[in-house]
Amino acid sequence: MPFGLKKNIIEKINTVFAKYPQIEKVILYGSRAKGSFQNGSDIDLTIIGERIDLLLLHKIEDELDDLLLPYTIDLSIFNRIKNKNLLEHIKRVGVEFYENEKRN
Repeated sequence: MPFGLKKNIIEKINTVFAKYPQIEKVILYGSRAKGSFQNGSDIDLTIIGERIDLLLLHKIEDELDDLLLPYTIDLSIFNRIKNKNLLEHIKRVGVEFYENEKRN
């Protein structure tokens, strides 16, 4: 189970991301990326792409919430993160969770 998540959970989440061509990739960070997660750990994800604004972020969050997964998903837009420590953490431990294959 990559990142402590069943394959079908990852596929459900990525199905939501695949609906949005603006998304280039999604990076997983935090305890699941580091391998130090526990049962109930949240899923920290940041979106990389052009023309991703807060309205789109909220729409994606709503769709992820509708999946009724047993996890909290913490979703952010990478280029809107101001916290330098968080940016450094993402660059250091972040792993690719989703990539838009149509953009390549």
